[in-house]
Amino acid sequence: MSAETPVCQLLERQDADYRGWLWVAPPRDRWLEGGEGELLAADRAVLDAWSARGRPTHTPFEAADPAPPGVVLFWPKAHALGEWWLLWLCARLPTGTPLQVVGENQGGIKRVLKVLAALGLGCRKVDSARRCTLFASRLARLDIAPDAAWTAFEAEGLTLASHPGVFGHGKLDDGTRLLLERLPEVLPSEGEALDMGCGDGILAAWLARRGLDITAVDVNGFAVEATRRTLAANGLSGEARHGDVFAGLEGRRFDAIVSNPPFHQERAIDYGPAGRLIREAPAHLRPGGQLVLVANAFLPYPALLEQAFGGFEILADDRRFRVYRAVAR
Repeated sequence: MSAETPVCQLLERQDADYRGWLWVAPPRDRWLEGGEGELLAADRAVLDAWSARGRPTHTPFEAADPAPPGVVLFWPKAHALGEWWLLWLCARLPTGTPLQVVGENQGGIKRVLKVLAALGLGCRKVDSARRCTLFASRLARLDIAPDAAWTAFEAEGLTLASHPGVFGHGKLDDGTRLLLERLPEVLPSEGEALDMGCGDGILAAWLARRGLDITAVDVNGFAVEATRRTLAANGLSGEARHGDVFAGLEGRRFDAIVSNPPFHQERAIDYGPAGRLIREAPAHLRPGGQLVLVANAFLPYPALLEQAFGGFEILADDRRFRVYRAVAR
């Protein structure tokens, strides 16, 4: 099977022996998923796809340290997250391990030259094609610990944990702020609530402080860890799950589902997760339970809400964001 994504197409044409290598934070690509080596990722959808093919997978939150013959890091859109991956790899893998870094030119891969130089790691260009570039280096011990990337900030009277690559890193998103302004008028102060796409945990913590029993879900493992840290920092309890939308929640029903759902996958617009959230929400709500979500005003969610719930209302619209509410029958 041929590679599907430009970065994997660039790798496919290399003469390197990638058997046993560690693939770090790759995109979904069936060529890669059906090939050699092991996966290191925080994206639940990617982890599940590899696991479904019987491929070895790891997350950066495990205690075990892999020792592969080489590493390929797929450079993310969030450059600070790419730098974190470099710090983690240098801290956890053997010194001298061959490292390749690949990414799209539009995604800022050429910045890797300066990043590696600043870390004291040598670098050379290996290849470029399909508007992507591949660099090579070797891992070395550094003076900066990966945990230094974790920060905290205050919002809505809560302490929020923050990590590069987590939505709203270091600040409260304006859409989330609008959603929080409307929640008190529609949500009860007891019952079970689901925070879908929990990010840094602001909604989960706010709901838990209000008195609801909280389950928080995110496909991004960094977001799940951030939510756990946020709840702990505020002395609140709740369950944070690493999952892809409702996977793993079969049979569970809630009194409320609250969300600021993502609509980007890297730089591409992707309505898939939000569409699944809306379509499947009625099956996870008790009668009279409600879905309350905020979204950019231009997104085509009204039709999805109408189809799934048979009706909805707009609680707020500031021309940039809308807060929608739909009630399960």
